[in-house]
Amino acid sequence: QVQLVESGGGLVQFGGSLRLSCLASGSSFENLALGWYRQAPGKQREWIGHIGWGGDTAYLGSVKGRFTISRDNAKNTMYLDMNSLQPEDTAVYYCSQGFSKGRLFRPDSWGQGTQVTVSS
Repeated sequence: QVQLVESGGGLVQFGGSLRLSCLASGSSFENLALGWYRQAPGKQREWIGHIGWGGDTAYLGSVKGRFTISRDNAKNTMYLDMNSLQPEDTAVYYCSQGFSKGRLFRPDSWGQGTQVTVSS
C-alpha cells in the first residue's frame, strides 16, 4: 500500500504561484505513476494531470501551460508547480497513485489533500 502526503497548500493572490509536493512511501517510487486531482466546494473531484514512471505527463486543458507536474525519484516526491493562479483554481488538491497509459489515469490510492485558496 502506497502512502501519500501532500504539502505546500495555502493562500495566494490572483496571478500568483504555488508549489505543491507529494511525498510517497511504501513502494518503489520510481515505478509509480502519480497524478494530481482537485475538488472545489460543491463540485466533483477532477483530474488535473499525471506523470508516468518514465516522466511522461498529461494535463487537463484548462491548466496546461500554467501547471507543471514533475518528480524527483531521489526524494520520493512529485511536484505540482502552479502559475498564473485564478480564483477558480481554489480547491483541495490531492495526489494519487495509480495506473497510467497516455492520457488515461486510474487512481488506486489517495493522499489527504491540501487546501489551495486563490484570492481575487
